[in-house]
Amino acid sequence: MSDTRPGVSPTLVPISPSASAAPWLTIIGLGEDGLAGLSEASRDALDRAEFVFGAPRHLALAGIGADRARPWPVPFSVEPLVAERGRAVAALVSGDPFWHGAGAVLAARLAPGEWRAAPAPSCFSLAAARLGWPLERVTCLALHAAPVETLRPHLARGARLLCTLRDSAAAAALAGWLTEQGLGMARLAVLEALGGPRERIRRARAAAFDLDGIATPVAVAIDLSDAPRGFGLPRTPGLAESRFASDGQITKSPVRALTLAALAPRPGEHLWDIGAGSGSVSVEWLLAAPGASATAVEPRADRGANIAANARAFGLSPRLRLVEGRAPECLDGLAGPEAVFVGGGGSEELFARLWEILPEGTRLVANAVTLETEALLTTLAARRGGELIRIELSRAEPLGSLRAWQAARPVTQWSVIR
Repeated sequence: MSDTRPGVSPTLVPISPSASAAPWLTIIGLGEDGLAGLSEASRDALDRAEFVFGAPRHLALAGIGADRARPWPVPFSVEPLVAERGRAVAALVSGDPFWHGAGAVLAARLAPGEWRAAPAPSCFSLAAARLGWPLERVTCLALHAAPVETLRPHLARGARLLCTLRDSAAAAALAGWLTEQGLGMARLAVLEALGGPRERIRRARAAAFDLDGIATPVAVAIDLSDAPRGFGLPRTPGLAESRFASDGQITKSPVRALTLAALAPRPGEHLWDIGAGSGSVSVEWLLAAPGASATAVEPRADRGANIAANARAFGLSPRLRLVEGRAPECLDGLAGPEAVFVGGGGSEELFARLWEILPEGTRLVANAVTLETEALLTTLAARRGGELIRIELSRAEPLGSLRAWQAARPVTQWSVIR
């Protein structure tokens, strides 16, 4: 079965070739220098290939004639290549096939013995080499296939980022977006056609970006050494409520921090956020764990709009799926979670269904504000085990010319492992 979690590529069952068969496909990383940058083995594979798949630019760089050239279809699909299984085939891709490249897509459709790869330096490696940046300390993002908001979690004073872009117009758009975020002082280096005869590197501040005639392929290096002190999202949960679009139905900052601690996000895990409200718990789950994903379940369309807006604002849209519906009716068919948060709409029916469908080891956390839901969680804890805590918070608020403690509604939290 395919894995349909947001931000997770489908897992496909490979078709095993004969154990004695040599690889019929060679995935060749190609740079802007064309054939001159290829190894002898890669050139031999190209010469022997009956068909060569690739983008028109790559086919032209390698000098592949029309009789053998097979441009990738639009929209992109590897099915025409897979249909040639067993014949001598080459695929031309940019630089390193397995760093934001097509290599992973091809490998997912084939068995290990069917293909071999010959990587070339990626544009990230070339950019770091030109700028003198230690690549292990740089964040590399493929913005040619993702919204610019994807940058948001990575923006912090002192950060260095390398981003591939879709086209020349995207460079100016990126500079404008950074300026809107208060980062007009960001130092940008626009890197054009790296590794080839058209290579060029030009620099500008985001707020004064005036570069034109930018050649593709293009990448931009972002240096935030001059960003204001304290700029960027904190790495601990409990972001201020003011950072989220909300109608007031939002898990408050201190309670959210305790909730995330109980949910214990780990890289690559999936969350069900049931009764998501503003989606603040989903957002913080995703910020806490690289590669994690979430499904936010919310019956109200207006709150669903807030969830979508928050996902965009934090650059998390590819990893957050919104399901407008009421649980438990809408849970069937969803990708299984490692953790579940019930922040609203908890009922005996919902918890019974969750206990029935969740695999053993799933972490379940539920918050209650009303007496009725608190009584339900108390009963469930007595029946299923786990931990009950009561969260009582007060904030100092103005009282005339002085201040006094203003108590928030207490929250009862149940956490248990299925």
